[in-house]
Amino acid sequence: MGKMTKLSKEEKQSWAVGQLKDMCERLGRLPKKSDFDAATLSRIKAFLGSWPQALAFAKLTPQREQKEKNKP
Repeated sequence: MGKMTKLSKEEKQSWAVGQLKDMCERLGRLPKKSDFDAATLSRIKAFLGSWPQALAFAKLTPQREQKEKNKP
């Protein structure tokens, strides 16, 4: 994690969000913890919190939740 220690909190969060969004785009679905190697997963959770918090921070939510929010 050498280079990561020199980044600000916001830069770390931005990196983690980028990892989540990139994986989402590559897979065409929400990423799962198992889609990442142990080191990357550990960093994402360290920078953004629990897995549900990380997905929410990145504005990635399951499709069914998005549909329910859009209902009148």
